[in-house]
Amino acid sequence: MAEKLLAVKGMNDILPPESARWEWLEGKVRDLMARYAYRNIRTPILEHTQLFVRGIGEVTDIVEKEMYSFEDRSDKNGDHAFLTMRPENTASVVRAVTEHNLLYEGGKRLYYMGPMFRRERPQRGRYRQFHQIGAEALGFGGPEVDAELILLAAALWKDIGIIDWRLEINSLGQPDERALHRTQLIAHFEQHADMLDEDARRRLHSNPLRILDTKNPAMKAVVESAPRLIDFLGTASLAHFDALKAILDANGVPWTLNHRLVRGLDYYNLTVFEFVTDQLGAQGTLCAGGRYDYLIEQIGGKPAPAVGWALGVERVLELVRETGQSVPALVPDAYAIVPDAASVPVVLQTLQALRAQGVSVQMHASAGSGTEGMGSMKSQFKKADASGARFALIFGETELASGCVAVKPLRGSKADAEAAPEQSLRKLDEAASWAAILRG
Repeated sequence: MAEKLLAVKGMNDILPPESARWEWLEGKVRDLMARYAYRNIRTPILEHTQLFVRGIGEVTDIVEKEMYSFEDRSDKNGDHAFLTMRPENTASVVRAVTEHNLLYEGGKRLYYMGPMFRRERPQRGRYRQFHQIGAEALGFGGPEVDAELILLAAALWKDIGIIDWRLEINSLGQPDERALHRTQLIAHFEQHADMLDEDARRRLHSNPLRILDTKNPAMKAVVESAPRLIDFLGTASLAHFDALKAILDANGVPWTLNHRLVRGLDYYNLTVFEFVTDQLGAQGTLCAGGRYDYLIEQIGGKPAPAVGWALGVERVLELVRETGQSVPALVPDAYAIVPDAASVPVVLQTLQALRAQGVSVQMHASAGSGTEGMGSMKSQFKKADASGARFALIFGETELASGCVAVKPLRGSKADAEAAPEQSLRKLDEAASWAAILRG
């Protein structure tokens, strides 16, 4: 007997009925994005490694430790390419927008859904293959689009029943303002070098802003006493931030100013934000976003402003489960009971007509090869009930002899079922006329 093969650690199968929860969330996202006029974009899972070195940053943990990268001999000349399975999708979206000149006729609102890959320690809500949903608005520089994206995320929480969240915001200003702050920040941490952990000392001169985002409680005091970036912002940056806050206030979206909310790379600027929950332990960030006006140029495109966010699907679904939010199960409208294998051709002809009218029908099938062994009526009714279908379609010998099928309700009380007008014979060749009864 061959060795049983298992999934790669940290990369999980998503099986029914759990997959129904994913489809439910994806459907909610598609409907919401359409209402906000965001259009779907789909990028490759594999990209050139250099895209993420530029798009995430060479000194980040993702690039240094977590990416799945490999060398690929890509053509007959023997040239080698270094490829990476995407660890996030903003860089890929920017690459696609730049490569295909999508901003030639003006700004674009885009969204994506799909798997990302990082080689990190699997834990609750965090896996080596994980899934993100993201929204990106490219070519728009005003605070109203920052606010629109935040309102979009808040609307999603409402649509899927998540109420335990808080919005944290900050402003990173512009590069020159951040450079002044960086100088003071390094000086501050150098004066307290004995309080820094190994990771902070490594980042002190390469990426000091990231020290502010430390989760080490021993560094809490030195971080809280550090110079605040907002105190270095000029008039234009403050005006942008004030306009954002005014829009959020006008729309009843509560927010908290978090001075430690930062991004460590130079192409991030102005607005940054996170939606956070206390219901998922250490993995409390539901959605993170911000403005990245300098990334398009850094990847090789013409300078253009951009802002966006991404959420972790596994984490969001975990919170939906924690809140007890009911997710509609994917069940058929009807279950076809087929006591006689010889009737299968006629049964399938009727079911195809019903399916063409939008009715979801599950047909009973034999366990063995061919059409033998369809099983008893009793066992078929058990399977019909277990399927969750609201109706059973009974293709018995008596019914078929008169060119009909019996429609029997499976849900509700016995008295309701006996009194239901739908419990009757229906003509096989008139399926289109009674399909609406099955759809409900």
